[in-house]
Amino acid sequence: MAEKLSNIHYYMSDPEVRKASWKARLHHPAWAARPNAGHLAIAALEKRGKLHVLVTQNIDELHQKAGNSPDKIVEVHGTVHKVVCMACGMIAPMQKALDRVRAGEDDPPCRDCGGILKSATVSFGQPLVPAVIDRALRSAAEADLFLAIGTSLQVYPIANAVKIASAHGARIVILNAGETPFDDIADAVMRDPIGTALPRLIGS
Repeated sequence: MAEKLSNIHYYMSDPEVRKASWKARLHHPAWAARPNAGHLAIAALEKRGKLHVLVTQNIDELHQKAGNSPDKIVEVHGTVHKVVCMACGMIAPMQKALDRVRAGEDDPPCRDCGGILKSATVSFGQPLVPAVIDRALRSAAEADLFLAIGTSLQVYPIANAVKIASAHGARIVILNAGETPFDDIADAVMRDPIGTALPRLIGS
């Protein structure tokens, strides 16, 4: 069932999968998650006027909670804190939909058009949003320093951002526990834990 819950085709075609998804969302770890030292360090970077764009594959909005401006953030895989109607495109806060589930609706439909509601995240089998990817890659080309933090850099097309930044003259710093395909073109590679290394690197 776990595989079906994360697959857009099963989600759209099977009401039982949607019901199970809504039950699981009630207890999603994102609701209790709090920013760590790494998130706070990046927020401090923005406060100093040194952050151009923050591209994230996370869906938990912890960067926003840490203090980063929403207009600086590019969420490649969307956000779990919102729902989207797959028919009319309406977007609303996730907690309003979860309140309906708690009140007894096991598969709440869109109140605007009756369509299927889904977490505003990218599921398996669902395409990435071209405008989001375009902004991320365009921002990489504009950077003079590119920090790749906590990512294996193996998910495309977003991993191409490293090559694009390097090709346009940016310094590349990779902070990740394991090796990445781009370590050889990086100006610096760090393996230390993000929560200690990033505040030290940024000076927050």
